[in-house]
Amino acid sequence: MSDTTTIRGLTVGDLAQRSGVPASALRFYERQGLIQSRRTSGNQRRYSRDALRRIAFIKASQRVGIPLSMIADVLALLPDGRTPTKDDWRRVSDCWRADLDARMKLLAHLRDELTDCIGCGCLSLERCALANPDDALGSEGPGARRLR
Repeated sequence: MSDTTTIRGLTVGDLAQRSGVPASALRFYERQGLIQSRRTSGNQRRYSRDALRRIAFIKASQRVGIPLSMIADVLALLPDGRTPTKDDWRRVSDCWRADLDARMKLLAHLRDELTDCIGCGCLSLERCALANPDDALGSEGPGARRLR
C-alpha cells in the first residue's frame, strides 16, 4: 500500500486484501450500512482505515452467531468522521454483554445435554430436558415433532 493510498483511502481491493473479506461482501456490508465509503471523482469507492476495525468486529460477531441486524445496530453507535476510541468500542461491547452471557449459558447447557438428545433422535423422551421439558411433545405421538 502506498502513501497516496493512505491519504486518499483504501480501495475496495485494498480493503478486501487487508481484511480477508471478498469485495462482494464489502459491497454488501456497505449496502447494509455496516461500513461506509466515499466516492472519488471517478466514482470509485474509498474506505477510511477504521473500516478495517469495523470489518474485524463484524467477522468476530458473525463467528459467534450474532445477526447482521444486531451488528448494524451497535455499529451505528460508533462516531462518524473519526476513528473510534477504546471507550467507543467498550460502549459497543457492553451492549452485548447480557446477550453473550445468555448465549454462553445456553451453549453450556447444550454441551452438557447433547449426548442424550442425539441418542433419542425423536426429541420426545421424558428425560429430554433440553428440547422437550417434561415430555410435553410425547402426547402428540412418536417421532420428531420439532424437526418437521
